[in-house]
Amino acid sequence: VSVLAGKVRRRKLLSPKDRNVRPMMEVVRGAAFDIIQSAGGSPASLKPGLWLDLYSGTGSVGIEAMSRGCSQAHFVELDPWVISEVLKPNLDCTGFLDTSHIHMLRVENFLDNAEKSKGRYPSFDYISVTPPYVEVNYSTLLDQLARSPLVGEDCFILVEYPLKTDMPESCGKLIKIADRKFGRTNLLIYGPTWSEKKKGRILR
Repeated sequence: VSVLAGKVRRRKLLSPKDRNVRPMMEVVRGAAFDIIQSAGGSPASLKPGLWLDLYSGTGSVGIEAMSRGCSQAHFVELDPWVISEVLKPNLDCTGFLDTSHIHMLRVENFLDNAEKSKGRYPSFDYISVTPPYVEVNYSTLLDQLARSPLVGEDCFILVEYPLKTDMPESCGKLIKIADRKFGRTNLLIYGPTWSEKKKGRILR
């Protein structure tokens, strides 16, 4: 697994083979960032902002975001071994440990806590959802996100999901701006309504 673009382009990241850690495929990650950058109106890099990396695993998505210009990232990961042996070393070797916050708990609990204690966490400009497919109910998860105070007004949410999964057309105020298929993986991106106009031909 390598960082694809930006400040730490080509930096190799640790990625364990034997744990339930499945980093987003590089082709999917590259497409996701191309779409978000174009739809956000700055094709060459990511507009500065806060990234929330749910089910972060290796941290490859949040690290890619900071490499491309994001100011800070929050990582939510349940497995303490993955955090200490993979995620933290990856943040350390890329130089992003100081601009990162790691939350060791279940994603559902993290979203619950944020809903109950509004103001405890910031609202985010970007959220990535890359769960282990079999362990998540997508409609419940997207319902939680749709009402979450973590989702900023102009937020982009990228969701990786398996084939034959019904996904809603919108998530709160955000609308579906892209839905792409890569083998057995699908990539769905929700964004603010104004971004629909900017995305241009890239998504067709």
